[in-house]
Amino acid sequence: MSKRPTIADLAHASGVSVATIDRVLNGRLPVREETQRRVYEAATSIGYHAAGLIAQRMRKELPVYRLGFVLLRPKDVFYRAFAGELEKAITQATGFRGAGVIEFAETLSPEEILERLRRLAASCDAVALVSPDHPSVTAAVAELKQRGIPVFALLSDFATGIREGYVGIDNLKVGRTAAWMISKCARGPGKVALFVGSHRFHGHELREIGFRAFFREHAPDFTLLETIVNNESWEATHEVVDDLLRKHDNLVGCYVAGGGIEGAISALRQAKPDPLPVLICNEITLDTRVALADNLATMVIATPLASLCRELVGLMAHAIEEGAANAPGQTFLPFDIFLPENI
Repeated sequence: MSKRPTIADLAHASGVSVATIDRVLNGRLPVREETQRRVYEAATSIGYHAAGLIAQRMRKELPVYRLGFVLLRPKDVFYRAFAGELEKAITQATGFRGAGVIEFAETLSPEEILERLRRLAASCDAVALVSPDHPSVTAAVAELKQRGIPVFALLSDFATGIREGYVGIDNLKVGRTAAWMISKCARGPGKVALFVGSHRFHGHELREIGFRAFFREHAPDFTLLETIVNNESWEATHEVVDDLLRKHDNLVGCYVAGGGIEGAISALRQAKPDPLPVLICNEITLDTRVALADNLATMVIATPLASLCRELVGLMAHAIEEGAANAPGQTFLPFDIFLPENI
């Protein structure tokens, strides 16, 4: 039976003195964060019984930051998953103790988003939000910047040059990838429909630009219909897709670049066109996963929420500690691709 590791064993494993171990365990004198972490890692590796106490003491001494987030549509599966990953990332942050405050905007109205942004800014050290690019939003971000509150754009960029940074995927590449898949999988050249949530969403605009640019450059035999704004409503998307299927027997592709994909899936399931148009959508949810399994959808392009939230929370903490960046930039994460054979 192996003996229980002692303080002397821990001191040897971490390369510090017994007195330093005593200070880490009891908080008698300040100990550098690097030393505390080394002691904690050694305690974990040798199975020292007080490893949990060391971790608790380390966390107690960390600064506390209050982080605010504005997401969209509280009933949307994707945004509920987003909120869960944000909370997890804050809990697992190593350099600070965080409190996350998450609000959901019911509409795409800049007025509602501004109201929630200002409410969060009144009690938070940094804020990140999903928002359309609108002059009133830009003005509010500029005001918060003057007050020393960093603001981050999520998923779709806004207030470029003023906001602290953008964190998301490269939407231009997303649009081109969707177009590439339709051009390769469609039964032949024909008509292609494109849905965006709003032209005020910079991310949707970029997806549309990339989508159209690819067809113009590499598949000019396809006919792209006028872009349809669905306000991310599944009801509106269902109605329009149903109408398109009745009017165009050569509809060979459909890309829903934002929300509302449930409507496109339900319209295809109900109409059962033969052959099916190639359906491309964004974000992996129960609905899109089932659509892939049933071969109603060909590809889903998804945001890597877990890694995005970890990156975002780290950037927010850095902005709080170091101040505004001299050159606000963009952080692109590689997007995930789901096909019927890899779900």
